[in-house]
Amino acid sequence: MTILRVVLVSGLSGAGKASILRALEDLGYEAVDNPPLTMVPELVIRSERPLAIGLDARSRGFNPELVLSTLNTLCHNSKLRPELVYAWADETVLLRRFTETRRRHPLAPQGRVVDGIAEESALTQPLREHADLVIDTSDLPLAELRKTIETRFRPEISAGDQRPGLAVALMSFAFPAGLPREADMVFDARFLRNPHYDPALRLGTGLDADVAAYVEADPDFDDFISKLKALLALILPRFVQEGKKYATIAVGCTGGRHRSVRVVELLAHCLLTQNGVEGDQRKWQVTVTHRELERDGLAHSMHSLAIIEDDAETHDDLEAPPRSHLREA
Repeated sequence: MTILRVVLVSGLSGAGKASILRALEDLGYEAVDNPPLTMVPELVIRSERPLAIGLDARSRGFNPELVLSTLNTLCHNSKLRPELVYAWADETVLLRRFTETRRRHPLAPQGRVVDGIAEESALTQPLREHADLVIDTSDLPLAELRKTIETRFRPEISAGDQRPGLAVALMSFAFPAGLPREADMVFDARFLRNPHYDPALRLGTGLDADVAAYVEADPDFDDFISKLKALLALILPRFVQEGKKYATIAVGCTGGRHRSVRVVELLAHCLLTQNGVEGDQRKWQVTVTHRELERDGLAHSMHSLAIIEDDAETHDDLEAPPRSHLREA
C-alpha cells in the first residue's frame, strides 16, 4: 500500500509559497492554491496522487487554528503523510520584493506594505511554530529552493517503508559569511591546520585528495571526527524519537573551502556506510551542501546521496535575485 503525501504550504506573502507549490507540482503532486479551508479534507479524500495545498491569509475563512486542527486530523490517518511547510523572509527583503513588483500586500491593499507584513506575521505565527519545515528565502536561490523541495518531498513512500523519516542535511560554510540560519547544530573546524597557508593547496578545496590529506594530518583531526560521529550516533536517533523529519548539521571554517568541506564529506560518508555512526545501521537520507563552494561555482549545491539500506523564475513572482537558507522547525 502506498502512503499518500499531503503537503500544506503556508507562510508570508512574497516569501516563495508559489515557487514551492510549482516545485511540488513538477514532482507530480496535484497542486491546489488557496482553497476554502473546509474543502481541504475532501480534496485529500478525493486525491489519487500526492497533494500540495497552498493556504495563507488570502484563503477564504483562513484561520491558523483551523489549519492546525485540519493537519492534526490528517495525521491520524495511517494512509496519509501530512506535513506543513512555512515560507518566510526578512521584512526588509519582503519590502524590496513588493517594491520591485509594485504589488499590493493582500492584508494592506490600501495601506502600507510594512503594516501588512506585520499583520500577516502575527496572524501566521502559530503555523510557523508548528511547521515541519520552515524555509527562509531571504537570500535563497530559486534553484536551491527547488532542489531542497525535490530532495525532501519525493512522493514515493510505501506503507512498509521503515525509514525513520529523518532527512539529514550536511552543510559546510564560512563563518565570516554568516551562520546558516537553518542549522540545528553548528560545529567549528577553524582549530584544524589550514591549507590556505600552503601556496600549493590554497586554490584547492576539501574535495581534492591532497587538501583532504593535509587537513586529516592534523594531530587532533581523528579525535575530532570520532567525537562528532559519537555525538551524531546519540542525537540523530533521538531526533527521530521526537518526531523530527529533518536535521541540518553545519560545519564552518574561515573560508568554507578546505577544512569544513572535508569534515562534511567524511560525515556524509559515515552516515551512508553501514558502520558509519558507531555501528548504527539505520537508513538516513543525506544531502550535502558546500555553501561557499556553490557560491563560487565550485560545487553542485545540495547533491543528494543515496539512502543506505540496512544490509550494506522568482519566488512567488515577487522575489528579487536570491541567495539562501532553510531552518528545520
